[in-house]
Amino acid sequence: MVNNIIALAADHAGFALKELLKERLQGKGLEVLDLGTDSEESVDYPDFGHAMGRAIEEGRAGRGVIVCGSGIGISIAANRNSAVRAALCSHALAARLARKHNDANVLALGARMIGVEVALDCLDVFLETDFEGGRHQRRADKL
Repeated sequence: MVNNIIALAADHAGFALKELLKERLQGKGLEVLDLGTDSEESVDYPDFGHAMGRAIEEGRAGRGVIVCGSGIGISIAANRNSAVRAALCSHALAARLARKHNDANVLALGARMIGVEVALDCLDVFLETDFEGGRHQRRADKL
């Protein structure tokens, strides 16, 4: 089932955090679609944001997590694809509201902006929170 597949993508600045997030996801029994990068060698974050967009659009994953140094550039790149609703989160409440109110399907994190524990908390909350629908549905439909 595609909803149990979580895509991961990061640039060189996000590589180490991506690997930790992958371990966490696999520990939860989720299937991971790793879109790269595969090292800390310098790469261009838009390539990985676009790869995430294609993976979501093509139905290869139900949700995704993207990481770059700040989380900003890769989230902009991913959000260029209309199938993506990426939310840059720096704490668990933001991750909860991104899912609950905005039906975000991609979590964006800044590896140089937040610590590992905060990133893991954001990931856990993002995965555990359902879209509330109701009054938020009309707005989410406009995204």
